[in-house]
Amino acid sequence: MLAAAMPAGAQADELTLCWAAWDPANALVELSKDFTAATGTTMNFEFVPWPNFADRILNELNSGGKLCDLLIGDSQWLGGSAENGYYVKLNDFFEKEGISMDDFAPATVYAYSTWPKGTPNYWALPAMGDANAWVYRKDWFENPEIAAEFKAKAGRDLTPPKTWDELQEVAAFFQGRQIDGKTVYGAAIFTERGSEGITMGITSALYPYGFKYEMTPGEYDMEGAVNSPEAVAALEKYKAIYECCTPPGYSDSYMDQGLDAFKSGQVAMMMNWFAFWPGMYKDENVGGDKIGFFVNPGQNVAGSTLGGQGISVVANTDNMEGALNYIKWFAQAEVQKKWYKLGGSSCHVAVLNDPSYPTSSPFAADFLAAMNNVKDFWQEPSYASLLQAMQKRMHDYVVADQGTAKEALDLLIEDWTEVFEDDGKL
Repeated sequence: MLAAAMPAGAQADELTLCWAAWDPANALVELSKDFTAATGTTMNFEFVPWPNFADRILNELNSGGKLCDLLIGDSQWLGGSAENGYYVKLNDFFEKEGISMDDFAPATVYAYSTWPKGTPNYWALPAMGDANAWVYRKDWFENPEIAAEFKAKAGRDLTPPKTWDELQEVAAFFQGRQIDGKTVYGAAIFTERGSEGITMGITSALYPYGFKYEMTPGEYDMEGAVNSPEAVAALEKYKAIYECCTPPGYSDSYMDQGLDAFKSGQVAMMMNWFAFWPGMYKDENVGGDKIGFFVNPGQNVAGSTLGGQGISVVANTDNMEGALNYIKWFAQAEVQKKWYKLGGSSCHVAVLNDPSYPTSSPFAADFLAAMNNVKDFWQEPSYASLLQAMQKRMHDYVVADQGTAKEALDLLIEDWTEVFEDDGKL
């Protein structure tokens, strides 16, 4: 039981923690039993399915609701939540309790905790490290007949792709192939229009091609960055993979649809978040020795789309002392080690820098590599409007087949320019 560092009498009768409904949330419920044992605080949980998570919780914050005392919210929410007073600034609390951000991986502190970005102003504690990555059917890749056919065709061994060019080549090779009497397909990628799916997928191609949001950081000068030749090439590549190498009717897919496609044996490769890999590895049908994992492929540079979240205290809580006490408890190295053991993704250096970490799972080394090269979407207060614009423009081009990649990116710059003009930043 991880109770040693808890101060006597520091408790609240009841706390509600809000997060998305997925495997790591179940691990957090188990972990939090130790907090209850240490403090006597009853922990309640409000877990919302991912497609509805942002709308449900941001509406709760915007309306001044009291549902959540603690919130594990997306990194992109930090700007708006900080500037609108939805989150408690934690600097004084961290200093008082001896909680150091040096105890957490720098990329996660920057992404999950700070606003303005890169400043020592902390609105969350890094809670769930994550990035977009890939899983593949290792048993298919290592099948002697399949491997020999690929080598004869491609002139190289059938191995996990290291570039987006290789990703397309491998996906096309598997597309429509008969394996064990069943037609299979190349890759499950993100195409979902309603929340954030296609943006998270396309940025996984954009970042390795060298995409930037601005020519000059902090200046919102997007012309020549957002629509650069590299960005155009990345977007064209993503559309090519969608058209050549995905299952039929795969036009509105995100996390759950990808998991379903892979677990049912439809696809050779699946794009998804590291957070799902522990569960994938344990899957009775396609887990264990049947699968392998690889970091998001590079192209011109290494790059992965950042996922993950920090845990914040909601300013409107009626249990401020108890909520802060949970943050202090969660920040402890021993709690973080158990968090990782249960299936969470700790950002604490006591976990990540442990010599045994890279071999602690089949995907741990990939996670470390990804977190060294992650990039995030705009974390601006107007994040939702910026995201909606990208969702529309990318889906229109990739799935609805409207216009060219350059035109889609040009229109996106127009959309984003309007948002930043309304914000007084241009």
